Amino acid sequence: MQTTPHIGLETESIVIFSLLAIAGLLIDLFAHRADKPISVKAAAMWSIFWIAVGSLFGAFLWYHFSKEVASLYFAGYAFEMAISVDNLFAIMAVFSWFGISSGYTHRVLYWGVLGAVVFRLIFVLIGTELFSLGAYVEIIFAIMVALSAILMMKKKENTGISDFSNHPAYKFVKFFVPLYPKLVGHNFFVSNSHVQEELKKDENKHIVLKRKGLVYATPLFLCLAIVETSDVMFAFDSVPAVIAVSKDPFIVYSCMIFAILGLRSMYFILDALKNALAYLEKAVIVLLFFVAFKLAAAASLHLTGYGLDIDVYTSLIVIVVTLSVGIVASLLFAPKKDK
Repeated sequence: MQTTPHIGLETESIVIFSLLAIAGLLIDLFAHRADKPISVKAAAMWSIFWIAVGSLFGAFLWYHFSKEVASLYFAGYAFEMAISVDNLFAIMAVFSWFGISSGYTHRVLYWGVLGAVVFRLIFVLIGTELFSLGAYVEIIFAIMVALSAILMMKKKENTGISDFSNHPAYKFVKFFVPLYPKLVGHNFFVSNSHVQEELKKDENKHIVLKRKGLVYATPLFLCLAIVETSDVMFAFDSVPAVIAVSKDPFIVYSCMIFAILGLRSMYFILDALKNALAYLEKAVIVLLFFVAFKLAAAASLHLTGYGLDIDVYTSLIVIVVTLSVGIVASLLFAPKKDK
């Protein structure tokens, strides 16, 4: 039976990971300090930048540890990138409902990523600790991943945009903070004095505040709250799946974070190409079933001696080939727009 390498909390790796992630975020923040719309070309360049940063860390793991450790990282990285696409499409619906312009989208995604960094750490620590308890937990994880795949299969096309004013995160913010129902630049919150100045403008005469306070939340913050909640719920599906692929807590966390950082830039590309990626979701479903099988087979091997332990290289090949087929099929057989 194969043993998966565990690198633990090795100081040099943590330092390199932190430096790459923080430096990349600072460069990104400086480059997007103005609220300008991001073109598909610019998004593509930033996506390449983040993929290069993530790959650089993978190369470090290869050099510092072994090819197998790097393979675990790249398998988890590719898998997280793939399954996160579905979450990005959900986020597009949120932005559309709130009428958030592309100039402010990056700001919401940026702060959303910072929240994801914290919540992913919590989920990964809990998930890997549970995973280490034995084969019965592997079975539970296998069921969770398989259910995620089944739910994706049964999900019907959303013909309209959901009413996000009924979303729990919207109601939670509304309960604690009074709302100002109009965007005020890129501000998440505005002071009472600022609101009073806004209400004096002719175009805002129709606005009636339901509650008064010292500070008001804007639609941009409501959007951020819903995006963050969506990501937390999505983590219940993605974290068990990536743990099944990469196992080691540090590898799982680092590959997920670098994938999320890259996906933030890819959002703008996916928004432009969302009608041409019909088969990518099907590829993700196949991968989820593969991971569920991998977990169930490993659990059977541990419990009965009969089963299969799929090694990391096989997992990486399956992930890369399946995603490649999904992308190529999407490009070749993209549904034609109605004229």
